[in-house]
Amino acid sequence: MFNPLRLSLARKRRGMKKRELATQIGVTERSVSSYEAGSQEPEINTLKNISKTLRFPEAFFFGDDPEFPTPDVASFRSLSKMTASQRDSALGAGAVALLLNEWIESRFELPSPNVPDLGREGGANTGISKDRHSKEPEAYPSHSSAQTPEAAAEMLRAHWGLGELPIKNMITLLESKGVRVFSLAIDAKEVDAFSMWKGGRPYVFLNTFKSAEHCRFDAAHELGHLVLHQHAQPHGPDLEREANAFASAFLMPRASVLAMAPKSATLNSLIRHKKYWLVSVAALNYRLHALGLTSDWTYRTLCIQLAQAGYRKNEPESINHEKSVVLEKVFSALRQEGLSKSDVAHQLSISADEINELTFGLMLNALKGGRQENGDSKPSGAALRLVKG
Repeated sequence: MFNPLRLSLARKRRGMKKRELATQIGVTERSVSSYEAGSQEPEINTLKNISKTLRFPEAFFFGDDPEFPTPDVASFRSLSKMTASQRDSALGAGAVALLLNEWIESRFELPSPNVPDLGREGGANTGISKDRHSKEPEAYPSHSSAQTPEAAAEMLRAHWGLGELPIKNMITLLESKGVRVFSLAIDAKEVDAFSMWKGGRPYVFLNTFKSAEHCRFDAAHELGHLVLHQHAQPHGPDLEREANAFASAFLMPRASVLAMAPKSATLNSLIRHKKYWLVSVAALNYRLHALGLTSDWTYRTLCIQLAQAGYRKNEPESINHEKSVVLEKVFSALRQEGLSKSDVAHQLSISADEINELTFGLMLNALKGGRQENGDSKPSGAALRLVKG
């Protein structure tokens, strides 16, 4: 049976309004509204036009009800600057990622969530709360966390046994702690990243069109939301500042910066030293000032020099982008089982390109050939062990 919720998901994923879709498929806006309300089903030819326009297989529209994340449970770094279409497209990507994750978890055992609650409800009295395994919190009124971002970053590093060492790969770290990490192929600077809890699992979505250093900071920023704001609507200027401060402290621990900071903060010295923590020049400049290692004048001067050199948009001596290790292992195991990208796309009723956009481009590189498999097939025990946390 045609599922109107899936039509709504596909339309929002493409950032289309009902009127725009109606024009492209040759029906009235009222008809599209009726399709999405479930009071009318599209005719065969109309369904074909919908499938072609929205770039989802026809079979996609006959699946079970999808979960569509709502803005009140997802953190967006620049929500006020985003258009409704950009927001819906990002949330639509999140909905498709939930379907993909469900499919993967039915075949593989992924790391269990180990992300403590350091916010007002969970960490105010105990310091470190029990790990979150049940369900995502209800949307509470927005408020600040109980812990300062600096203290929360130190507590999480201690909880995870990281010490003061630089984090070589943020995505690998998050995945090892049970965070599901996906990429967002949305070429819009307003859509930095977002995170959410769903079904007791933490999710982070990263826009990979930015520099690798900025993506790492975005990942740490979203981690801040996950540990600090589980009991608040995850957006608002105060919460964004907290998540930024957490990311800065988490990537550049106080003791580490005090020991390794350049004696003289110049643009060249920042470029040399940023490589140790794998952060942007701007992020290191901010952290040095936040810790009182540079004066207001030095900080402002470096900000001006950064802008003049174009380093706000083009990071000097940039590092390589990080990718998902878990997804890479999943696709490697599927390849060993003989599954091709078309097999996976067929079983999910989602195009291979759509899946590839969510998986850091790993799917099309990993899955090229393969035989057609029954939809109920599962990789062998060896493949399951390959991706255990």
